[in-house]
Amino acid sequence: MNELDKRGYFEMAFGKDCVDDPAGDPSYILESELGVTKLWPLRIERLVEDTDTFFDVIEVLHDQVSRPRMRQLHSYGGCGWHHSDFSIDSGRRLYVWQVNQLLDRGDLSLRLAEDGEDSGRLIAATDDARAELSHVMAARTDESTGDRVRHAMALFRARGATEHDKRSAVLVLAGVLEERKAVLKAELLSKDEDALFMIANRFAIRHNRADQQSNYDPVFLDWLFWWYLATVELTDRLLARTSS
Repeated sequence: MNELDKRGYFEMAFGKDCVDDPAGDPSYILESELGVTKLWPLRIERLVEDTDTFFDVIEVLHDQVSRPRMRQLHSYGGCGWHHSDFSIDSGRRLYVWQVNQLLDRGDLSLRLAEDGEDSGRLIAATDDARAELSHVMAARTDESTGDRVRHAMALFRARGATEHDKRSAVLVLAGVLEERKAVLKAELLSKDEDALFMIANRFAIRHNRADQQSNYDPVFLDWLFWWYLATVELTDRLLARTSS
């Protein structure tokens, strides 16, 4: 963060602390977003003591960063460089890449989302195959289901996702697959298509009936979410094949 700050990446949000026109305290901007005082300049020991604040700072600074494409030296009083012509998109992309490089070296099992409804927010890290599936699904162009799928992904992979959040995410994907039942029936064996919905119906996910199983391990939701997400991706390809 200090390196990015020196290169002007927070100057659009925080202003330039110029000798002729001093900028305000960035701490007030962070305080307005997080409700925590005196966070800037960042102090390692404070962030280590409170990991929730640490995670919040990572996310809020993503929203403040932008890449300067021009600079002008102001030599008076040793003021230094003034930056301008900022690009928010490229600044955030660089920020996400650098932060994820560091997070991947640790054991927090978190990384910043690169795309989707939760872009710039910390999400649960996964293996490369599921990460690639998430990337593909976040870029979907199907207007009828794209937003719902992205919302389901944001619910499921949020760093603070609860069991209820994950169940809701599975429910959204089950709804998308329900709308594509005809495609699944036509392309899959009938028993395979039935199995998709039998599990959601029998395990207290879509309904809340007395005959449903509700005491299953929550890790079951993880398996079901990725199975449904991959099946949505499969139906995308099946639909594309039939329309071509």
